[in-house]
Amino acid sequence: MAGWTTVVQADIFSMALNRSDVAILDCRFSLLDPALGEQEWRRGHLPGAIYANLERDLSDMSRQGQGRHPWPEQRAFLDKLMQWGIEPTTQVVAYDGSDGALAARLWFLLRTLGHEKVAVLDGGWSRWVSQGLPTTSQPRAPMTSQYRAEFDQSRLLDADGVQAHLEQGKLLLDARAPARFRGDEEPLDRVAGHVPGAVNRPYAQNLGEDGRFKTPMQLADEYRALLDGRDPADVAVMCGSGVTACHDLLAMERAGLRGAKLYTGSWSGWITDASRPVATGG
Repeated sequence: MAGWTTVVQADIFSMALNRSDVAILDCRFSLLDPALGEQEWRRGHLPGAIYANLERDLSDMSRQGQGRHPWPEQRAFLDKLMQWGIEPTTQVVAYDGSDGALAARLWFLLRTLGHEKVAVLDGGWSRWVSQGLPTTSQPRAPMTSQYRAEFDQSRLLDADGVQAHLEQGKLLLDARAPARFRGDEEPLDRVAGHVPGAVNRPYAQNLGEDGRFKTPMQLADEYRALLDGRDPADVAVMCGSGVTACHDLLAMERAGLRGAKLYTGSWSGWITDASRPVATGG
């Protein structure tokens, strides 16, 4: 079996719940109430699911000046994977409440380690429950593993890297909602606006009316129009803190456009230096 590498549908994945080579990670999280996701996991989750906290497990909150959700240190993240019993050959499936924005962060963390068999559960917990699929409140038995890998640093940009990227005429996509991109409102960061030269691609546009990912063909048409002939490797994606940008990266790979980069600090990292330019409007 080749494995799932971008998204997987709930009904299909339900048939693999008992496979010994599968690890399920619950990524539910609320910025307004950081304890809520784990509380929800304790009340009910997919059988065998481990809870992965955005700030404790998928970020390194001790790193200063690198945005609200700094990219984790490699050794610490590998230690997490081993605590979760994940090996390089494990099929990982991640989910969150519904739209996949948080699960996509885990997807890209693993992808930058070279882990191929990782996918996001399309529609997340909401769709799983709506289909009457199995849930439990029982935690999974502890497991350990070995995991050796290195982050592909060529796919991770800092602020200087983003500036150089733009100066070379390459494309920077911003996955935030249009009102935040334009600077009409800013509910999370102290400065509103966007990086000059960035193009808005709200991650919500990757989803259809049913809340699931659009087809690969639809996404390919939309992203190719944005790329305008560019190679995907000449594209970088950002958002507010390097989380929802991963949704655009996942959508691009679903469309067959692989190799785009992440600005890990994103907008909240960009504005830590007052000398960096800020643009507003469309």
